Amino acid sequence: QVQLVESGGGSVQTGGSLKLSCVGSGYTGTIKCMGWFRQAPGQRRVGVATIYDGDKRRYYNDAVRGRFTISQDVAKNTVYLQMGSLEPEDTATYYCAADPSCLSLGTEVYEYRIWGQGTQVTVSS
Repeated sequence: QVQLVESGGGSVQTGGSLKLSCVGSGYTGTIKCMGWFRQAPGQRRVGVATIYDGDKRRYYNDAVRGRFTISQDVAKNTVYLQMGSLEPEDTATYYCAADPSCLSLGTEVYEYRIWGQGTQVTVSS
């Protein structure tokens, strides 16, 4: 059974940076699709950035494009999210998600069946 463990959340001021990490365990082989989603209080969970190992394509939410970078260490089934130029609007719980057997880049919550416990990111002005 695949398990995801996130780390790297915290509190920063506007303009700061954070790097999130998510390690997938319990799976023999490469987890094809991994990504990051976030959920602010009272709002629905939305995709932030996702990556598909099959063709290395990446998806970025327009709100983070140019500020966030997703990367993957396939050998370690680990995905990272480098976040820069953080804004208070980025404050949310960030969730790692995975679909080991996906066939294309997934960008929506319903496309992922394995989730981490979440890590809090708080950006103060």
